[in-house]
Amino acid sequence: MGPLIPNGIIPEQWDYVIALLIGLAFGYILEASGFSSSRKLVGVFYGYDFAVLKVFFTAVLVSVIGLYYMDYLSWLDITQLYVHPTFMQSAIIGGIIMGVGFLAGGFCPGTSLTAVAIGKLDAIIFTLGLLIGIFIFSELYPILKPMLTMGDYGNITLDKSIGIPADIIILSIAVLALAAFYFSDLVKAKVKKVFY
Repeated sequence: MGPLIPNGIIPEQWDYVIALLIGLAFGYILEASGFSSSRKLVGVFYGYDFAVLKVFFTAVLVSVIGLYYMDYLSWLDITQLYVHPTFMQSAIIGGIIMGVGFLAGGFCPGTSLTAVAIGKLDAIIFTLGLLIGIFIFSELYPILKPMLTMGDYGNITLDKSIGIPADIIILSIAVLALAAFYFSDLVKAKVKKVFY
């Protein structure tokens, strides 16, 4: 649980309890926000609901601004955070597969579990397919491993790879998010309302 357990602020025995509470809160917020509805989720692809776009942009901005602000206050050292290796070609292939699955099924893995929790039949079928896919992937992993590690760029970050300071990138993403929010609201006002 972040730096709290490794630094001895919270005992290690609380790790799973805190994870469970965070998971329940996250699921509740997804359901309360309407993210258990496949119509709401795919609305971004069809141009009638942009909640997913707004939530993802907001999550990115809150996270990155929070991290850099905590680094500024010396609450954490941002240089010590783990950066997962970037495998460019496999990330693109995975993104296409995820996007097609999202559009065809109407859920992503987290939202499908939220919908399963309230008993939605389409989510149950989607989640069964998801579990079958996970099983097949795990069995084929040794064969797929070379494809999954294509385009290894190492542990890179955007600011280091393009040579622009992180604060300029964060400001640019914030401006892009505000523009996306504005234009998505214009589009939503012109399309037929969809009731879930």
